[in-house]
Amino acid sequence: MTKDNILYYRSAKQSLILGIAVLISFLINLPRVLALYEVIGGSWSNSFPEITVKDIILRLVFIATYSWLLLQINTNWKLLYSKISLTLRILIRVFVNVALFIGAVHAFIYLDEWLTGQVITDVADAILHMVYAVIMVIVVFVSRIIRLQMEREINLKEKEELRQQSLKNELTALKNQINPHFLFNSLNSLNSLVRENKEATTFVNKLSFMYRYILQSGTEDLVTLADELKFLESYIFLIKTRYRERFQIEIDLDEKVLSRRLPAMALQLLVENAVKHNEISKLNPLLVKVYLEEDFLIVENTIKPRTTFVDSTGNGLVNLDKRYQILMKKNIVIRDADQVFKVKLPLK
Repeated sequence: MTKDNILYYRSAKQSLILGIAVLISFLINLPRVLALYEVIGGSWSNSFPEITVKDIILRLVFIATYSWLLLQINTNWKLLYSKISLTLRILIRVFVNVALFIGAVHAFIYLDEWLTGQVITDVADAILHMVYAVIMVIVVFVSRIIRLQMEREINLKEKEELRQQSLKNELTALKNQINPHFLFNSLNSLNSLVRENKEATTFVNKLSFMYRYILQSGTEDLVTLADELKFLESYIFLIKTRYRERFQIEIDLDEKVLSRRLPAMALQLLVENAVKHNEISKLNPLLVKVYLEEDFLIVENTIKPRTTFVDSTGNGLVNLDKRYQILMKKNIVIRDADQVFKVKLPLK
């Protein structure tokens, strides 16, 4: 858990503890306040002889302080005694609670007698012990609830942070799987240009632009369709350098959708997938179409299976679908019917 989160939970816990302490003090002293202002009367009022404002203020402050100390000890006891055994921690906790109870009662009696000038009777003393004992029992149970609730929230927060970090790591891994394969394909195409110096410079420039885009998009999860098309244009140049007129692509998109966003290199992956898995020759040229259908970006091609071995891991579309799930909470749609392979990409 981050430092900010730890500070947040500590602050929230302290605010809750203070609020509960004040509430306990208010509820315990509420009958005295009502009797002082004669809101209640009869035998109930007579059970509080000689009630004064000074006495009530002392009781309010003292019980709030007592409750606050008890809450602090009982909610943080795991941290206070983390280096000793559980049994010893429990014994220390019980001893501290009892000691604080006895000390608080005697301290209150001393302060009350000194401040009000009244001697507390045996009956009032017994009632005082009972009240403070009840407060102690209530605080112990409340502290347990607070501790369990805080631990639950911290665990949920940590699990969510771990899940988000896991998704980021997975996304980074998926991106990294794209780059090496693309590099080898590009180098294969570059080999065919060794004797063609005029095209070599343009080819290298396009390749340089593509890798600059790959590095930049590595820091961004989603890119605009306009940027993705610029990247695709450079990739198409590389493909056409190898296949010439045997490869064609038709892009039919309205300018209004160019600001929409999608995962980086999604289009390039689909075009590369079509090139990799289909026969490309003079007799069987490959045509890839890119267009918009409803709210999806469509990439489709006629299926012309290669007769030669295809060196492929088969993870390209799976990885792309995972990236969509992580980044957009959506899935790509794959259609393979009537000798047409179609992939539908959601846009954001």
